[in-house]
Amino acid sequence: MTQPPAAAPAVDVLIVGAGISGIDAAWHLSRRLPNHSFALLDGKQEIGGTWATHVFPGIRSDSDLFTFGFSWKPWTGRPIASAGEILGYLNAALDENDLRRHIRFGHAVRAAAWDSAAQIWTVTVRHGNQDVTMTCRFLWMCSGYYRHCEGYSPGWAGMEDFAGPIIHPQAWPADLDYSGKRIVVIGSGATAATLIPALAKTAAHVTMLQRSPTYYFPRPMSDPFNETLKALDLPQDWYHEIMRRKFLLESETMARRSREEPDAVATELIGAARAYLGESADIETHFTPAYRPWRQRVAMIPDGDLFVAIRTGAASVVTDRIERFTRGGILLRSGDELAADIIVTATGLTLNILGDVALTVDGAAVNPAQCWTHRGIMLSGVPNLAMVFGYLRSSWTLRADLVSAYVCRLLEHMQAAGMASATPALRDRDRGMQARPWIDPEDFNAGYILRGLDLMPKQGDRQPWVMTQDYFDDRHTLPAADLEDGTLRYATAAAR
Repeated sequence: MTQPPAAAPAVDVLIVGAGISGIDAAWHLSRRLPNHSFALLDGKQEIGGTWATHVFPGIRSDSDLFTFGFSWKPWTGRPIASAGEILGYLNAALDENDLRRHIRFGHAVRAAAWDSAAQIWTVTVRHGNQDVTMTCRFLWMCSGYYRHCEGYSPGWAGMEDFAGPIIHPQAWPADLDYSGKRIVVIGSGATAATLIPALAKTAAHVTMLQRSPTYYFPRPMSDPFNETLKALDLPQDWYHEIMRRKFLLESETMARRSREEPDAVATELIGAARAYLGESADIETHFTPAYRPWRQRVAMIPDGDLFVAIRTGAASVVTDRIERFTRGGILLRSGDELAADIIVTATGLTLNILGDVALTVDGAAVNPAQCWTHRGIMLSGVPNLAMVFGYLRSSWTLRADLVSAYVCRLLEHMQAAGMASATPALRDRDRGMQARPWIDPEDFNAGYILRGLDLMPKQGDRQPWVMTQDYFDDRHTLPAADLEDGTLRYATAAAR
């Protein structure tokens, strides 16, 4: 449905998504632009985004909470946290900062239309059984990067023949009883590495079936440095900042070494698997990846729990390809058959862009894949819209926080100059740029990224048309980015 926008928008800024990115955006707005009205819309009836969608056994962070948590709210718990602990932290962040009153649950955004004459977005929202509209001056997309309603699961021959349940972790049944069951988990990424140790506690046996090996990084849940800091009884913000800097240094060092000495890093990671699993384990077949470290995300396993489950015999790993599903399990290309009562397809996410919201600008449909990214935040030709896409190697929230600061600075700049809108546009000297993919497959080639690259904006060979995916560069360049470099076209409310 459509209706003409009101003379004044319902809110100045509309934030789509009440997950960690949306909450961060709301905090920054409330602190830096208290004269701007805003609302957060979320299709769910609860906050949390990822942490509300995923409820499979063992669900926890794959990043440390000192960098995955907010820069403005100290995290004082264990570095790796369960989904429940993270949701508790997010709820506390909302209540401590009086942000909950801005959230409208059960509001799923379907479409957004920009009107240059009115300098307003009209947003179509599904609420209950009807479509309603809201208006805003600035649209801030914090809806994540994957489709919450469906995970990615390849189709295999014979799936209909299998006698037991086939489950994707993103749609885990609340009433599933897997105790005493034989379970095959297809996949070996972060989700499988999290799920398998939890299932292995009560299942008869869990088999991890992978096409090819993955790098794992076993690390202790606590370390002597952490314990020393706790013993000093430091103020919470001191403790948080020191631990945050420690993990940032570790991350920066790992990223640099993976570029400069990938063979040495690979030897260390594979050596860690050997130390846990013993010399008798077939490390070459099951734990020696064909790609260099960090070309895909390195799965962190706290206290080596995945390796412990394998070493004790509660779990095992098979490296092979699927020929077909059978009534009693999975037939492999090798001719072997894996018996299973339950099959879990931990096969990844379905990438999407802008939460699948359909955009139009003055009646013309916007295809994000045909737009140039402006600092990985805005889209060429699309006024007053920002998006959050976090880091693939570092914590998501690190980039969400930088984006929040940038968007607020842009809004402050527009307010001071009396401008109603900002639209990214190529300068004459940018028009000959070679288009590059959103993420360079030579740099990062995880399956969920490659499957969805054709949906994502293109980038160029110079700023501001680059998505760096490098926190250690962004933390200096984004705060200093020139808002008057000629790539943002401003318009006043009178320019209709």
